[in-house]
Amino acid sequence: MLLVNDHLLKQAWPGLVTGKLSDVAGLVVAPALLALLFWRRADLAATVLTGALFAAVKTTGTGAELASQTWTLVAGPSRVLADPTDLLALPALALAWWVRRRTLHHPASARWRIIVTVPLALIAVTATSTAPPPPSAQAVEVDRAGRVTVHTDTPMDWVSQDGGRTWTETPGESTQRPAQSAQCVPQQATRCYRLSPGRTAVEQSDDAGVTWRPSWEPSADELKRLTRQYDSAGVRATSLAVQAQAGGHVVVVANGMAGITVREASGTWRRLGWPGTTSAEVDTGPERNVAIFLAACMLFAGAGAGLRQYAVAYTGSALTACLGLLLLVSGDSILPDSFYAPGMPFSTLGLLMILAGVVGSLVLGFTGRARPVPAAIGVLASPLVYLAVYLPFVGWAEGTPDSYAVAFAFAVLLTGLVVLASAAAVRSDARRADPDPYAGP
Repeated sequence: MLLVNDHLLKQAWPGLVTGKLSDVAGLVVAPALLALLFWRRADLAATVLTGALFAAVKTTGTGAELASQTWTLVAGPSRVLADPTDLLALPALALAWWVRRRTLHHPASARWRIIVTVPLALIAVTATSTAPPPPSAQAVEVDRAGRVTVHTDTPMDWVSQDGGRTWTETPGESTQRPAQSAQCVPQQATRCYRLSPGRTAVEQSDDAGVTWRPSWEPSADELKRLTRQYDSAGVRATSLAVQAQAGGHVVVVANGMAGITVREASGTWRRLGWPGTTSAEVDTGPERNVAIFLAACMLFAGAGAGLRQYAVAYTGSALTACLGLLLLVSGDSILPDSFYAPGMPFSTLGLLMILAGVVGSLVLGFTGRARPVPAAIGVLASPLVYLAVYLPFVGWAEGTPDSYAVAFAFAVLLTGLVVLASAAAVRSDARRADPDPYAGP
């Protein structure tokens, strides 16, 4: 429930129901995960500590801020908000305690169940609210005192007293400032700079504007990351200002939501973003959706590989479920408006397809006498496929690797290794289950 709600339903239906459902499911899962950190079994301590931490986070600003910083380290830029109404979910701890007490009267879980469940639980609990959007740099000006000011679309401006080396956020004025797109260096009229129309780039001229050549532009991969952090219109250069200094000059560029870029007196360009703040998270949603789809395909493929009959019908049901999942997580972005079903959102259609596909696959899997080992291989390989596809792009979002093409190649390679290893394991089990009837004794 936590995995589906936080990673799928919150995006489809954000609001009170999915928010509280996340708290309830999280309080059921968290004590079991927290208990893993103790050397000896400490069910009561884990349950009480979970409740205390949850209450501190939801009722105090300090607790919410510490939780935000922790989840930023674990799952990327995140924002956890204090909300005392979430304490209504605390009775879920009683459910967690009841489940644990019931399991004490049953045999220990098989090791493979623990190996499969713990990674899925960790993936589930890393879903958090994203950080609020950054301001947008609108205009740059240099006043008579030599201060460089970047005006934003918020009540706060950014001011530099040392030619763009350090910046301070200060309350701004409500007066709308003009955004200039070109300026020449004071006392050096032959050197001029201007914004490239419709692009995030700056051009320079050494002949007072007669001819122009590129001066700064982010690389293709950096620009791709920026457009994933914001939208393409939100990262375009909107204004620039030039300030003369001893031994050279500096150029300060306002790049909308992407923040500030500075040309130092040495001639080196640096994109500062918003100094002293955490950058917005790079959106890897398309890659994550593909990873979810392929992981689901692997999950169904494992059970299907061990079927003794009804393989064709099972394949159709499995594809229905997988396509429904893809439609649920990314239908609005992959289908044109002409495919929209009147009165039925893509998310609802996707859920119906998932339900029909899962029910059909379960029925056919049992009646088709699927072997347990291939099904277990599919369960184990499914999260591995997800990680193999998604992790290289998470690294690319952080700058390692720098190239999107390299991240794509890594994803293909790792996914291929998981699929080949799974296929080899399934084939080995098939040989043991169905020995060659023509082989000698």
